[in-house]
Amino acid sequence: MSPEVHDDPERSWYEARLGGHRAGVAAYRLDDGVITFTHTVVEDAYEGQGIGGALARTALDDARARGLAVVPRCPFIAGWIERHPDYAGLVRQG
Repeated sequence: MSPEVHDDPERSWYEARLGGHRAGVAAYRLDDGVITFTHTVVEDAYEGQGIGGALARTALDDARARGLAVVPRCPFIAGWIERHPDYAGLVRQG
């Protein structure tokens, strides 16, 4: 079963759900064309099931589609981008 990931702008996070349960979130701030990822959490029961990767991929694909620059303050998102260099162009320099 693959997680379903969606943006919840009222909570400022991307939420992953698996089997109807919240499995993890990637929190962000959105300001003037820049999305800053601040924290990613995967619930213990869902560790090792690809939840974090699904959150990162969906959030970064959405940022790309919306033309947003990315600031990866969250170590998980930063590390994911390092392992997937095709997303490096989204990262705001400076």
